[in-house]
Amino acid sequence: MGLYENWVLPRFMNLMMDQKVVAEERKKCLATVEGTVLEVGFGSGHNLPWYPGAVRKLVAVDPSKQSAKLARKRIAEAPFPVEYVAVSGEYIDAPDASFDSVVSTFTLCTIPDPLAALQQMRRVLKPGGRFYFVEHGRSAEPEVLRWQNRLNGFNRTIFGGCHLNRDVSRLVQEAGFEFDDVQQYYLEGQPKFGGFVTRGVARALAPRDLATHSPPEARPKRRS
Repeated sequence: MGLYENWVLPRFMNLMMDQKVVAEERKKCLATVEGTVLEVGFGSGHNLPWYPGAVRKLVAVDPSKQSAKLARKRIAEAPFPVEYVAVSGEYIDAPDASFDSVVSTFTLCTIPDPLAALQQMRRVLKPGGRFYFVEHGRSAEPEVLRWQNRLNGFNRTIFGGCHLNRDVSRLVQEAGFEFDDVQQYYLEGQPKFGGFVTRGVARALAPRDLATHSPPEARPKRRS
């Protein structure tokens, strides 16, 4: 990796992910997370201040060691132990059914194989555990989607592989999750092509149900 990927991009993303509107999404997403938690796409630790008191431990997965260095102060201030693991989400090295909660925020856009990563997240969830996520991605408006498709290559080049047009709700269902709650809307003050978000809570389907699982079209609640 070059100078841009190693030094410039992590610092730029650290600033971008510190916006107030993004922090509000994190707060809403993480409000009911509990137990031993796996966070995929930890970045520089912007979620840490928003985890509730019911969290006992966090295992933080992210391939960027430079971002982990930027997270040191937040990790030191966390009220629970934080274990950092420098791997991508497709390669989670943890036993089956080992986490009470799994978290992904503004991460699935960048992971090279998001479906494989989501399948790993499902694998490590305990029975009854929940997957908490908020992600930007494919707009439901055809005109906005056209712009997402046009700008996607440029966006991937500038922002470390970030896709504008991934269908988050569909990916979550294809990976073997079922929604408890899901909402889709545009972030206030953000350009529509980059500000369409999907936020929700999902549970892993039981192994006996996966063989016959055929993901339906998502029917999320919409917010203007």
